[in-house]
Amino acid sequence: MVKMSLDPVQVMSGQVKELKVAPSSNGESRGSWEAKEEFDQDHLGLTTKPKPPKPENAVTVAVSSRVLFRTEREQKVFEQKGVEEYLRYQIEHETEPFAPGPAFPFVKALEAVNTRLRELYPQSEELFDIVLVTYNHAHVGIRLINTINHHNLFIERFCMTGGSSPIGYLKAWHTNLYLSADADKVREALAEGIAAATMFMPEKLTEVSETQLRVAFDGDAVLFSDESERIFKAHGLDKFFEHERDNEDILLDHGPLKGFLEALGKLQKKFYAKGQRLDCPIRTYLVTARSAASSGIRALKTLRAWGLEIDEALFLAGAPKGPMLEKIRPHIYFDDQMFHVEGAAEMGTVAAHVPYGIAQKYTKQKTSVGK
Repeated sequence: MVKMSLDPVQVMSGQVKELKVAPSSNGESRGSWEAKEEFDQDHLGLTTKPKPPKPENAVTVAVSSRVLFRTEREQKVFEQKGVEEYLRYQIEHETEPFAPGPAFPFVKALEAVNTRLRELYPQSEELFDIVLVTYNHAHVGIRLINTINHHNLFIERFCMTGGSSPIGYLKAWHTNLYLSADADKVREALAEGIAAATMFMPEKLTEVSETQLRVAFDGDAVLFSDESERIFKAHGLDKFFEHERDNEDILLDHGPLKGFLEALGKLQKKFYAKGQRLDCPIRTYLVTARSAASSGIRALKTLRAWGLEIDEALFLAGAPKGPMLEKIRPHIYFDDQMFHVEGAAEMGTVAAHVPYGIAQKYTKQKTSVGK
């Protein structure tokens, strides 16, 4: 089995290949969005980068520096020599850019979608807005900025907390998704109602699209609540099937990542409104262990009632998810069970653990996970 690290950057071998983002959408257009996009200008009057959107209008994705970049060497300095030596090391190496981490292809894909959106809606602020979140002292900001410029990323918003929890700031940013290597902070974010997940990096990486953002979700305890999973854990598969049949017309409650799927769908509709459903740069997937005939109908009815479209739904009836994810090649896959996260990583998929619901009480990490 391919080993994964609870610190994603520790097992990354080689650099992340630049992603590819492809088509799919559904959207609402407004006349004011047809106007010309405003750009910042430098002192010579030359056009530079577009302005970042206001947080209340954007789909805000907060990413920790430890998942966007590889920082395991620096982490060892901190753990072995303390904070002062760590800061000294960072300053001495601030002209050396960090290598890409597990969230890097995902962030590049978000930026590719933004490029398409700006072409269609030059004045709209309904875009992805990426916030870099780090526990680092502000002194480390210079190296992070140098790295962002080196990799041609458009990240203007930073949150450097100097060791304090970033959760309060995430709420102020109207964060739609928080990705971190710190499972405790992910749980803290979820408790505050913020969609969040702990990122993992497999030793091998599957090449992903540079023209289409692909996001895959598990169903129960991710998009939906863990209600049905509680029945399965407590009473077994037969009772689970019976429960789903008896309740197929009763909507499932929402799970922690429902809001992020809604945000993706809202941006998809902007492409659909321009006749680009078949060429939309966002594609979503439901990859669930549910059986289609026995328990799938309730999940699909719930999504329909919520007004959410999933581009592809895979009901695996308990079969391994890794091989399917290898074919999908998502930039990120969300699941509440470490068993499935491990299986995804084994096949080269960047997987993220959503520590939510009843499954967390049953989770026993394998010896192959972590170091």
